[in-house]
Amino acid sequence: MSKDCFIKFKTSTHDISLPQRFNFPFYYDPHPLALLAAQELQEYIKNYPNWTNCFGFNIEAPPTELGKMFGVLVVKNAHNELGYLRAFSGKIIDTSVWAGFVPPLFDIFEKGNKFDQVSKQVVKLTDEFEALQADPKYSEAKQRLSDQIKTNEEVLKKEKQDLKEAQRKRKLLRIEVEPKVSPEEFEKLKKIQNQESLNLKFIYKEYGEYLKNKLIPLQQCVDDFETKIDLAKTKRKELSLHVQNWLFDKYNFVNIKGEYKNVVDIFKTTILEIPPSGAGDCAAPKLLQYAFLNDLKPIALAEFWWGRSPGSAVRKHGNFYPCCRGKCEPILGHMLKGMDVDENPMLINPALGKNLEYVHEDEVMAIVNKPAEFLSVPGKTISDSVQERVKEKFQDATGPLVVHRLDMSTSGLILIAKTKEVHKMLQSQFLKRTIKKRYIAVLDRIVKEDSGFVDLPLRVDLDNRPCQIVCFEHGKTSRTKWEVIERKNNQTRVYFYPITGRTHQLRVHAAHQDGLNAPIVGDDLYGKRANRLHLHAELIEFEHPVSGETIKVQVDPEF
Repeated sequence: MSKDCFIKFKTSTHDISLPQRFNFPFYYDPHPLALLAAQELQEYIKNYPNWTNCFGFNIEAPPTELGKMFGVLVVKNAHNELGYLRAFSGKIIDTSVWAGFVPPLFDIFEKGNKFDQVSKQVVKLTDEFEALQADPKYSEAKQRLSDQIKTNEEVLKKEKQDLKEAQRKRKLLRIEVEPKVSPEEFEKLKKIQNQESLNLKFIYKEYGEYLKNKLIPLQQCVDDFETKIDLAKTKRKELSLHVQNWLFDKYNFVNIKGEYKNVVDIFKTTILEIPPSGAGDCAAPKLLQYAFLNDLKPIALAEFWWGRSPGSAVRKHGNFYPCCRGKCEPILGHMLKGMDVDENPMLINPALGKNLEYVHEDEVMAIVNKPAEFLSVPGKTISDSVQERVKEKFQDATGPLVVHRLDMSTSGLILIAKTKEVHKMLQSQFLKRTIKKRYIAVLDRIVKEDSGFVDLPLRVDLDNRPCQIVCFEHGKTSRTKWEVIERKNNQTRVYFYPITGRTHQLRVHAAHQDGLNAPIVGDDLYGKRANRLHLHAELIEFEHPVSGETIKVQVDPEF
């Protein structure tokens, strides 16, 4: 494999110390060497002639033209020279191969390869069944069938009503005649009526068969179309599955020990069970694969977004982001084996050395002021939380304790119930939205408007939990009122009044381009890391569940 992807630093690195360990790729501050490599790559991108109109910088660019995630991997070569590798996720202008950037594990966009050939067949089959579905004759056939079914139902309904009416008249006749005739004559009348009833039912049945037969040619016409449509869909599915399995065979990831593992085996034990689309085409796996295959020692990794943000996720031009969890975490779990990697900070209890402040307490409830980086309830690996702390303090409490939650990184007020009944009563106020809450935040940009309202549907990003994305198809409504407090030092201090309570709601509403387009200072998911997330639940007002009096508590933020 060619080694022309190894780039030597243009700037001197003699004054920069090497990191002791490789950075944990899912939560990190870029090492100075990675920052320097990223800066050089960004200058390179700016001056790359073929990419002048890429990444959606042009205001008139089509909506499909978006930014791209780029990555740098600082490495040492066999001669102990320091340099870096460059990569991007997916493709740029219909190709994943560009000079100076590490290649993909397999170039699915290469013209003429099996993937390309089968993809064309898949497109052809898709066009085929879509054309059949759009054929006016198919629509007409379905309409004729539908009309005939409706006509049959109406006719048979009328015939059935006529049968009931004839039955009613026969009954009335029997009632009228019975007192006037002899028993023998009455029996004769009943036999005549019974035969009449049988005749009418026979005619009704025969007529039903006649109407049903009228549907046969109409149904056959519809079936002919649908058989062709189903056949094309089945062929497309079989082809897609075949080429998918063939493609999976091309994705074999190696680690520093020289151990290979196929992408299918990597994802077999995950919740997904099968590899998601694009697994292995992100920057980080490509960078590490190239390094291991070319005797290059990985030193530090960093990834940044370049260009216009997509409409769903929050991506800010030039910001650094961790590797995605859905696609990259299982792959990198294998690729980083044998390397000295920083400890996963998410396994470290962030609440160590921190105390809960009780700002209100009575016989049935309490209010605590939660510090930043402190779990509201136990997590998957860390149990220390507000829930566990208050459980230890109020050992005689019954039922749930924490009435509502705050994000781990958010500080502020949380209601605590000491009994199951009080918990239910307080939660009822949340459900009825009678509880007033106010948050204070510092945004990393000047917001021109003085107040406003954000309404965006949110759902979890399945490829990158726990991040949320805007999704108008499957998202749940999330609404927030806001108003500016002050503007200073290129930052804006605001009040947030959440109407709903979705996960990361205020963070996404602040950062998203259709929200305030200004991430909260210290937001490590949607903005830039800082000493802490500058978001604090400072005020809560509600009706006391026992006394009925209005309780209003406010605690100022530390920032």
